[in-house]
Amino acid sequence: MAISDLHISYEENREIVRGLRPETPDDWLIVAGDVAETVADVRWALGLLAERFAKVVWVPGNHELWTMKDDPVQARGVARYEALVALCRELGVVSPEDEYPVWTGEGGPVRITPLFLGYDYTWYAPGTSTKEESLAYAHNTGVVCTDEYYLHHDPYPSRDDWCRARVAETERRLLGCDQSVPFLFVNHYPLVREPTRVLHYPEFAQWCGTELTADWHTRFNTAGMIYGHLHIPRITHHDGVKFQEVSLGYPREWRRHGHPHGVLRRILPTPSRV
Repeated sequence: MAISDLHISYEENREIVRGLRPETPDDWLIVAGDVAETVADVRWALGLLAERFAKVVWVPGNHELWTMKDDPVQARGVARYEALVALCRELGVVSPEDEYPVWTGEGGPVRITPLFLGYDYTWYAPGTSTKEESLAYAHNTGVVCTDEYYLHHDPYPSRDDWCRARVAETERRLLGCDQSVPFLFVNHYPLVREPTRVLHYPEFAQWCGTELTADWHTRFNTAGMIYGHLHIPRITHHDGVKFQEVSLGYPREWRRHGHPHGVLRRILPTPSRV
């Protein structure tokens, strides 16, 4: 099962999380980022889910990495990410820093591969060809991601430097895995830009991924890709690989569609009608 963008700072979403249950005692749950903005809220949600599901796999979204003034944990950048990884290990939750677990149930074997990659501003805004032009375009339109104010990149010089370092290290790990077992990639952001083409504000795409991963789903033996962030739950296919956006989103968003496909999305075994 999979879900992302729980955003439990909204009481309606917190109530939904309280009601999440596995279908069987053996169910695993993928949580693809944006649980909450404070470490205490992340602890509450992941702790609750870890008690109910046989295994929980988490990747950070941008919201977990924000350093907010009202959060007692004031760690920034890499230190904040490391604090969240330590929290996951305390709760028995798999993070991108742990060994990638292999699902051997129906639909397997598949290597569940949690990633933390970030973005590097290479998904430029329309009519721009550099990071500087793209950011200027966004500021002129007023569509600027809150990351610019709360997601710090210490000790890296920039968010894009942090992204490039994460991509290089993750690629090294992937190449060291048994390539005969297909990867089910899990990241807060899609690995390719195509899913962002439907954004109402295309300039927001620069905060949604990196060109550095554009061929990962074809270079590696890939069973599928799970992501969130866009708050547009749907399935697309790229080069024959299924990409699934599994976000809950904000109450004002999910009230419009009412969860026609359920709150939790079954990933494996593949639903017969997908």
